[in-house]
Amino acid sequence: MLPSWASALDGQLSIYQYVSMTDKKPRPLPAASMHLVLALLEGENHGYALMRRVEELSDGAVRMGPGTLYGTLNRLLTDGLIIETTGEAPRNDNERRRYYRLSDEGERIARAELARLRTLVARFARLPISLGEPST
Repeated sequence: MLPSWASALDGQLSIYQYVSMTDKKPRPLPAASMHLVLALLEGENHGYALMRRVEELSDGAVRMGPGTLYGTLNRLLTDGLIIETTGEAPRNDNERRRYYRLSDEGERIARAELARLRTLVARFARLPISLGEPST
């Protein structure tokens, strides 16, 4: 049986996938989810600003379209990793923006994902080969 946070969304499992039925350790977040939770580690923001921030944090390598952005935000909301905060504080803008922040669980997962990525990069940095260049 899947944990409560692994609820179905539109007939699909949550963003977490399991290696096997006996291995309950979640796999790393999908790329779009990972980029959004890492951008939200900096604090509350609205959807369009998150789309721009992901592009900035990735040095332009990741460019989310609105479908990916809002589909992923909806999955993160459903899974309890983010919370919509639109009505929690007065806003200076007159636009109909929806604001989001990480939940406690979302922050824990985002920090764990960041640590996992840092460890991965450090391991690859220690390899005696030069990545991306053909061997001679």
